[in-house]
Amino acid sequence: MKLSTFDLPNGKRHIGAFLDGDNKWVDFTAATNSPFFASMLSLIDAGNEGLEQARHLVEQAKVTRVLADIKLAAALPEPRQMRDFLCFEKHFRQARANRHLFMGNAAQAVASFTERDPAKVEIPAIWYEEPIYYKCNRFSVVGTGTDVIKPAYCEMLDYELEFAAILGKGGVNISKENARSHIFGYCIFNDVSARDQQMREMSGSLGPSKGKDFDTGNIIGPWLVTADEIADPYNLTMVARVNGEEWSRGNSKDMYHKFEDVLAHVSQDETLFPGEFFGSGTVGNGCGLELGRFLKDGDLVELEIEGLGLLKNRIVFKS
Repeated sequence: MKLSTFDLPNGKRHIGAFLDGDNKWVDFTAATNSPFFASMLSLIDAGNEGLEQARHLVEQAKVTRVLADIKLAAALPEPRQMRDFLCFEKHFRQARANRHLFMGNAAQAVASFTERDPAKVEIPAIWYEEPIYYKCNRFSVVGTGTDVIKPAYCEMLDYELEFAAILGKGGVNISKENARSHIFGYCIFNDVSARDQQMREMSGSLGPSKGKDFDTGNIIGPWLVTADEIADPYNLTMVARVNGEEWSRGNSKDMYHKFEDVLAHVSQDETLFPGEFFGSGTVGNGCGLELGRFLKDGDLVELEIEGLGLLKNRIVFKS
């Protein structure tokens, strides 16, 4: 199922499932008074029983909505926790190779861009030994169609082409062998980044913080695809377009650390809970920093991942 969170004209927030062939949504919340469908977190918490009831509602399709009657919100508007990882070696190498872009302002950086050899970049040994991550602001999540507002302190705004696994079953000391069974589903993630601020703050050996944490900075959607619909999460074509022009293309097969590695690592002596979010990190070639290009006012950013849909957002610079 392609599960969605959406807002009605009366301001009420419902959840449901997108029907591909009919291009409409089954409204779970309106179809039943079951507490399972009060929110996406409620459905995740309901486990298999909730999913079975959801599938039954899809089959019945008694209450449906069309896009003109709703506004899609983030698929999971308020995850219980958000962690974003750095699982793609190519991205790590290329991003580090382009650190020289931060010596001037955005216009100077793009004008003076010279490609440096990522193969010569030294990667810390710890990156190969375990999946590294930071914790995102789970309260700054938005969905497809929402404008991304550039923070006032940023000149170099960037997108990041990622996908994420959402936990359906909690636990502690989860084994790699059992980790896949803990995943509820997958979605696209745009980890919007204030690159110049990120570089400044991380020079102090901590962060990222304000380089990532600002309103509209975490985009999740367009829906949450249940794990049973994704036969192999490690063979998904990933594409980013800006104003219709393809900027990025990669594949999830290049993840050095898989979600199984991630869950096993994080859950060491730490209890995880349903509804937690685990980002893959940026796929190789999956951001403007790697390409020497940054976003401008009015740019339309589209992230598309095979089987997971299309995430579309406009960039807005407020004066």
